[in-house]
Amino acid sequence: MPTAACPAAPAIGSTDAPDQNRGMLLGLLGVAMFSLTMPFTRMAVAQLDPVFVALGRALGAALLAAGWLLWRRAPLPPRAALLPLALVAGGCIVGFPLLTSIALRSLPASHSALLVGVLPLVTALYAALRGHERPSRGFWGMALLGSSLVVGFALAQGGGSLHPADLLVFGAVAAAAVGYAEGGRLARSLGGPETICWALVLAAPVLLPVLLWHGIPALGGVGTASWLGFAYVTAISMFIGFFFWYRGLALGGVARVGQVQLLQPFMSLVGAALLLGEALTLANCAFALAVAAVVFAGRRMAVRQQ
Repeated sequence: MPTAACPAAPAIGSTDAPDQNRGMLLGLLGVAMFSLTMPFTRMAVAQLDPVFVALGRALGAALLAAGWLLWRRAPLPPRAALLPLALVAGGCIVGFPLLTSIALRSLPASHSALLVGVLPLVTALYAALRGHERPSRGFWGMALLGSSLVVGFALAQGGGSLHPADLLVFGAVAAAAVGYAEGGRLARSLGGPETICWALVLAAPVLLPVLLWHGIPALGGVGTASWLGFAYVTAISMFIGFFFWYRGLALGGVARVGQVQLLQPFMSLVGAALLLGEALTLANCAFALAVAAVVFAGRRMAVRQQ
């Protein structure tokens, strides 16, 4: 029996848990920011080298992160946080941006966004395997249903088959899942902004020589749209969005708040339609409503934190 010194792990899903509800709201705001990452990345790589976009946005965000840490006079992270920070950097700062930037040279933003829809399931799976959280069977059922809807829609859009670049997107999903789960757990003790800022700052000394070795492409003929896309993925996707996202994961739990990301592909579809002129059909809207229903049902399923 649990004692006062060793409380039982809380069940996420109770209707009288304001922190969990706040976590869901913050997670949704983060997802709304992330939802435009694919369209803006597509804009950036139209005229910019994808490796430059991936590494350059990380280095630009690292400068913003360093300024924030200095302004806050944030203490150095403890030694125990270094491995999780390295996993955040490898997954969210290098792996996901690099693989998606390359893939988006040949894939539409809307198609890539639909494939990224499986990210909540992969994140929850990683968190469970690491022993961080124990979702119930009902939660797994909702996660599988929502992810199946997203993958089925992506296959339908692709005529029943996947593009070779889809494998890059699936690799990006696996990388992001590790970064999200590790960062969400670390944010409980280190803080959401501190987690992404320290990951960016620690990654910068490694990324700068790699970018210089790869070579900086000629930038003179790059149009305004590509620079706008680069600016968004640097300041919002790689920096500000994580403030909301990791704080939400810390408050509400990785598996539960991660479910909100099932809505991201459909927000991305709207963004791709507005920014890139990609088609937004009635079928897209129907799938968006179906996935929203799954997310709502998933919120009511028990998820225990450890």
